[in-house]
Amino acid sequence: QVELVESGGGTVQVEGSLRLSCASATFTFRRICVAWFRQTPGKEREGVASIESDGTITYADSVKGRFTISADNAKNIMFLQMNALRPEDTGMYYCGLAVSPLVDPLKADYMDYWGTGILVTVLS
Repeated sequence: QVELVESGGGTVQVEGSLRLSCASATFTFRRICVAWFRQTPGKEREGVASIESDGTITYADSVKGRFTISADNAKNIMFLQMNALRPEDTGMYYCGLAVSPLVDPLKADYMDYWGTGILVTVLS
């Protein structure tokens, strides 16, 4: 059983910052892809940022230049630094983990495990 635990969500004003964390005590991040996704009611879960096992980082266009993904493989923890937040960034944020080969690291279908999610609210 892979357990992923997100933390760091909350409510901020527009242009504010938050740092999300995703930790796993049961799985190593080193050999797989880890990613952040977000979802709002009635919409599909969308990829925000990912780190693949070869170090490749991918961002959704909507967050480029504002969000930064990083991972500490030794500690099995991943971060998402979110700056210049906008109301449209509001949603449940999930960390995902893929152990199988994937084509698109920002597509939810390729993730094998998920955290339970954490809420981010950006007030205008």
